[in-house]
Amino acid sequence: MLQRLVHILALTVCGLAVVSSLTPSVRGQGVTEVEEVIIEGSGPENSREFRPLNQEGSILSVGAGRRLMNEANEAINLNQYALALAKLQEARKIFNQLSNFHLQLANSFSGINTVIFEEQRIAALETGQLRDEATYRLALVHRANNEPALAVPLLLQIIRSQNPTTDLGRKSYQQLYELGFVASPFEGPTPTGTNAAPTAPVIN
Repeated sequence: MLQRLVHILALTVCGLAVVSSLTPSVRGQGVTEVEEVIIEGSGPENSREFRPLNQEGSILSVGAGRRLMNEANEAINLNQYALALAKLQEARKIFNQLSNFHLQLANSFSGINTVIFEEQRIAALETGQLRDEATYRLALVHRANNEPALAVPLLLQIIRSQNPTTDLGRKSYQQLYELGFVASPFEGPTPTGTNAAPTAPVIN
């Protein structure tokens, strides 16, 4: 009995020795493979390809906001106003976050790096413009859905953001006039330069 027990213990010790001798190489191989994958995708030549916010399915991106606005247009064409409102509200939220984030970065680099400051300032303006366009379309959908009271604060936000002399600002004021919120029409100067907003879709 004692001899049998000694034999079993000897086999166990041998087995542990074999596993222990194999474990370092297996572990080393796994770590090496992971490191190779990370290193392969982190070089300068692949930096844009693997940046997550540049990918097609990114949520916090201009592309995501534009997709939502296109989906809202499709819903509008089908008179699905509730769906259009949801899509436009989400697009507006994305563009507003992007604009605020870019503006924060611009302020952080003011007086430190002119290139980054200007790049972020322009990005803040561009995404702010897209936010205002989404807001305008949102106001039009509320009006088409017989919810004029919900359109008014959105139109006021656009005028405050754009100022009344831009194309989108003038259109927003015109909406307020047609809704009866203001008494006097406004015919300001024709906007020039990059401040003019693209024409928003007409909702019948």
